[in-house]
Amino acid sequence: MGAAGADPNGGPAHLAAPADRLRAAAARFGTPVGVTAVQALADAAGELRAAFPDPWQRAYSLKANDVPAVVERLAALGLDANVVSRGEWAAARRAGLPNRRVTLEGIGKSAGDLRAAVRAAADGVPLRWVAVESAEELNALARLAERAGLGRGGRPPLDVLLRLNPDVSPETHAGLAVGHGASKFGMTETELSAAVAATPEAGSLAIRGVHLHVGSQLGAVDAWRDAVRRGLALLALLAAGRPGMDTLDVGGGFPVGAPGAVPTPARFAEEASRLLASIPSARLPRRLATEPGRFLVARAGLIVARVLHVRERPGWGRVVVIDAGMTELIRPMLYGAHHEIRALTSLGRSLDTGALRASAVDPARVDGPICEGTDTFGTHDLPPIRRDDLIAIAGTGAYGASMASTYNGRPAIPQVLLEADGSLVLGRPRGHLTGR
Repeated sequence: MGAAGADPNGGPAHLAAPADRLRAAAARFGTPVGVTAVQALADAAGELRAAFPDPWQRAYSLKANDVPAVVERLAALGLDANVVSRGEWAAARRAGLPNRRVTLEGIGKSAGDLRAAVRAAADGVPLRWVAVESAEELNALARLAERAGLGRGGRPPLDVLLRLNPDVSPETHAGLAVGHGASKFGMTETELSAAVAATPEAGSLAIRGVHLHVGSQLGAVDAWRDAVRRGLALLALLAAGRPGMDTLDVGGGFPVGAPGAVPTPARFAEEASRLLASIPSARLPRRLATEPGRFLVARAGLIVARVLHVRERPGWGRVVVIDAGMTELIRPMLYGAHHEIRALTSLGRSLDTGALRASAVDPARVDGPICEGTDTFGTHDLPPIRRDDLIAIAGTGAYGASMASTYNGRPAIPQVLLEADGSLVLGRPRGHLTGR
């Protein structure tokens, strides 16, 4: 764990919800069904807050899980929202978050996204800031802001951060290493400095600082520390001639995994504190922000699925086909991510965690129902099971629901919240079967 190319999941070694509650969710809402343990969300939010206390601004990155009911719970725990599109922005608003608690970033912002950000500012309800990816995007945003009259006639300019590509080598899967110099994200130091110089200080846009993001599921702090150091140095250099630049957003990337196997948010915060302590107070950024996604939701989520087939393949062993697959959780196919699977029933009998540990288990390859050979969850130790038995896939709270598809004509699965008192609340209903 932690080396480039390693499993980017870092799922938990236990289920985030009691087995009886997961069986109850399957009975009430059918399978497959997504379950989010609210207490696990609170635990993760509390750990983040302890590591990055006020005045750090803490936002949740909706790309990890955009189910409004989940976003609403995180907002109630003090998390703001970081979004990359109008769709995610709408999800944040449905969760009750006002624009002042929302930041917009993302490599693929459309003209419509930029217009919506400008329109909100013109209407007096601006986003906290927009993080810009390139000089071209900055110019396009400036033209829209100028036409809307921002920066004059009593209308404040739109606050903007510029995304820095820190050109580091993140300790994660290559597909998640967005802070690498060859990635498509952000500007080089030279490009960013030139963009600042070309933007009027008193215009339709107010450049407030630097945004960076190293990657997801970081296995070590080294690249993140180097990136933050570069961001701080560049911000200090530019702010010397432009005092309004006062913000550094360090992104997210905090991993989830077994205790001791991956660095905690506190470990990242420790490195940030050391860097900040080395800077003269006059050059310190006045605003600091972090915006994790996976760390806050991954461990809280599970998918409960039903067994469809059990087959013995000579020379290969047992193959189990379940009713959840790559349409509900595509990460195993994309990144080779390993999500632990536990049986909830065996031959029709209920299993709790203790009973499962005591039962005889054997390896089985668990595959999904999709008409693709790559639709597999890998090999897991399972007890004897048959059609209609239930299993739980752990650690699916991040990039399960938000990356789900309707391939093979499959409706989106229901998303259910498991409250601390054990009650089950429907957060998003099952989608409809639609023909083409």
